[in-house]
Amino acid sequence: MNTLKTTFLLALLTVILVFAGGAIGGRGGMTIALVMAGVMNFVSYWFSDKIVLAMYGAKEVSESDSPEFYGMVRQLASQAGLPMPKVYIVQSDTPNAFATGRNPEHAAVAATTGILRILSREELMGVMAHELSHVKNRDILISSIAATVAGAITYLAHMAQWAAMFGGGRDREEEGGGLLGMLVMAIVAPIAAMLIQMAISRSREYDADKGGALVTGNPLYLANALRKLEMANRQIPMEEATPASAHMFTVNPLTGGGLMSLFSTHPPVEERIRRLESMVYGQRG
Repeated sequence: MNTLKTTFLLALLTVILVFAGGAIGGRGGMTIALVMAGVMNFVSYWFSDKIVLAMYGAKEVSESDSPEFYGMVRQLASQAGLPMPKVYIVQSDTPNAFATGRNPEHAAVAATTGILRILSREELMGVMAHELSHVKNRDILISSIAATVAGAITYLAHMAQWAAMFGGGRDREEEGGGLLGMLVMAIVAPIAAMLIQMAISRSREYDADKGGALVTGNPLYLANALRKLEMANRQIPMEEATPASAHMFTVNPLTGGGLMSLFSTHPPVEERIRRLESMVYGQRG
């Protein structure tokens, strides 16, 4: 179901891109925006692991450095049918973890010192299995595609703002576009693109939760971990976290409720826990 939802949302992003391109520069404007966004995200896709790991000061560890944690990741990777990823530890009191890398053969998983300290072995297994599920599902590729299209839409919106300022819309009044159409596109399209991109990210989190639970064989491992992580991240927020990398973490390192939840890269922790528990106890009334 989440795969169908992701496919639909990616298609909807494409429709918005086509509409936005036609509203400002026809095929030419759409092509320029898509190429520019594609180049940016191509670089991000190939080098995102190095960029993010350096951003958070992650240090690669070997089995001799951290035998218990390294051995756990190796066991889970084997159970998931994945190659052994590189293993990193981030010096941070904020308990969290993330996975990165362009494909399963070039993947890396990282955990903070905070998460290694507060979680039990079973809970940590649940978290790392979740991250390995992201690797197996190629969620980094999916996120890159969504970011490419959303980035192109945002770029077109900026072009529309400049065109509207200099009267570019008057030249296309006869084509059904015009100044009003460009202004609406410039304001609405990037917001819609961001909402859809965040919805795709939330959908992938549900799939990673389920996939990780199947790897460990006990959904409650991750459910119990999420409870601890949600509370601890409110008490000890990660100051280094950025909106551009927030989607990579097990729980959202950025806080915000109400309207801001629409722009969250993660679904509500309560709903994630409910779905995991339903795998054990069934649906509750």
